[in-house]
Amino acid sequence: MRWALAALLGISLSTSAAEPPLRFAMPDSWAMPMVQLEHGRPTQGILYDLMLSLATQVGVPAQFHVLPRARVQTAMEQGAIDVRCYAAQSWLPNQSGDYIWSIPLLFQRDLLVSRKAPLTRVDPTTLPRQSIGTVLGYTYPTLQPLFDADQLQREDARNQEQVLEKLLAGRYRYAVSNQWTLDWFNQRLIPEQQLQGVAVLQEQKVGCYVRNDPKVPVQRILRTLLRMKMSGEIDEIIRLYTGRAEPEA
Repeated sequence: MRWALAALLGISLSTSAAEPPLRFAMPDSWAMPMVQLEHGRPTQGILYDLMLSLATQVGVPAQFHVLPRARVQTAMEQGAIDVRCYAAQSWLPNQSGDYIWSIPLLFQRDLLVSRKAPLTRVDPTTLPRQSIGTVLGYTYPTLQPLFDADQLQREDARNQEQVLEKLLAGRYRYAVSNQWTLDWFNQRLIPEQQLQGVAVLQEQKVGCYVRNDPKVPVQRILRTLLRMKMSGEIDEIIRLYTGRAEPEA
């Protein structure tokens, strides 16, 4: 009996080892608590932990491809990447290729951020002509009409943390940040220095999408993501880094 169990386990392990790794897109514009990149490789963070757990439960190795955000979709279309997470269909209106989307897994809130909180909430449409701190390659639907009208100008940085560093240094009066990165950034600052959200620009549910290819275990991936969400595992990963579950809508 023990021999039979050992044989079955050996077959299972050899089958898993024979499967190719699950290749994840990792945009280099992400910052903590989403992901920590060290020497071009992810080491920790909400999305890193989510992807690693997903691959482990699917039963295949995880392989992370750190890319400029503008190259991620091309890599998906060329078959170099299997899974992209932290994305929304509205961000990819001209998406080409055959993909299957997961259920919504995470909640993103984009904020207009300032060094000092005003007495009232800021309306971006009433701001005088000035530069706004943004991330290279990111789209900001709420602000895009103002960029198009040249009322506001983008000042791009390579990643979200650099945007907030420049705001803290006084390079501009306002910047855009997601809620998680702002909270993480503020943890190292004394209360008097902490950056303040002054307007909610956009709230969006995001998930993952998978390249629909016979070589990719698409349905196992989607079922696993559903189980991770319904079991509360994803919320626990978020709580590990932020001290709370995802922000309320």
